[in-house]
Amino acid sequence: MEERRIDRIGRHASVIGLGTWQLGADWGQVEEKDAVAVLEAAVESGVTFLDTADVYGDGRSEQIIGRFLRDHPGLFVATKMGRRAPLDPAEYTLENFRAWTDRSRANLGVDTLDLVQLHCPPTPVYSSDAVFDALDTLVDEGRIAAYGVSVETCDEALTAIARPGTASVQIILNAFRQKPLERVLPAAAEAGVGIIARVPLASGLLSGRYRHDTEFGPADHRTFNRHGEAFDVGETFSGVDYDTGVEAAAEFSALAAPGATAAQTALRWITQQPGVTTVIPGARNPEQVRANAAAADLAPLPETTLDAVRDLYDRRIRPQVHHRW
Repeated sequence: MEERRIDRIGRHASVIGLGTWQLGADWGQVEEKDAVAVLEAAVESGVTFLDTADVYGDGRSEQIIGRFLRDHPGLFVATKMGRRAPLDPAEYTLENFRAWTDRSRANLGVDTLDLVQLHCPPTPVYSSDAVFDALDTLVDEGRIAAYGVSVETCDEALTAIARPGTASVQIILNAFRQKPLERVLPAAAEAGVGIIARVPLASGLLSGRYRHDTEFGPADHRTFNRHGEAFDVGETFSGVDYDTGVEAAAEFSALAAPGATAAQTALRWITQQPGVTTVIPGARNPEQVRANAAAADLAPLPETTLDAVRDLYDRRIRPQVHHRW
């Protein structure tokens, strides 16, 4: 699989990675043997980049990956920190960073974390010199090799990119969330900052498999966070009203590349955007992993398709999301 370089740290990541939120919680329960099967299929498909967080299943996702790493060294594992405490800028201290990263190091079974991302912290955190000084200290101490941020808004991304130590920005980017194309991706490319595209299928909407009456389990964030009850609503269905999303997704499915699924086309659309380093779809079974990885082999989408996706966004999605994030 194609790998792309994060210039600021000289590391490469597979263009299709694997998001592992679902291996911890919030998408329904996944047995560990099934989680390992997902990880095995990812590696067999050429995936070298895994994204996790210390709060996914209260560390369960990290722990499963850590056990997997014993037999699969050399993978690039990014984790996240900052949501184990109240979302208060005062919590983002060197003392807490050391404690949080020590826990992740233990969970993953490594001395040095490859990449640690601030996990969608309060907006003032991005402008705090003390926070970034503390992150630099973690690098100096060998606890982490590099740091980045996971953001909710484009303005937060731009503030982080201006920091010289920021290696990567993780941001929601998909056919239903196109605002990052305007300023964030060009700024990141110019600065040598990696772009990790998350929520690439708009919580599954862009697979085209859901209908107006589709029901999700009670432990699934697509049930309990549909209106932002638990965390930022933009993380669920990319902030798009569900019924609108279902209708727009049906229209998107008609644009699928020949021989490809709607989900694969959605992933190819992302990897085709200049400045994207890796995209991190989740998967609950090996078949989904292999299908996602196969999107890396698709031919570039033609201009007619790109124009149609842009038109779909402008007509159906832009009024709901573009001004918010």
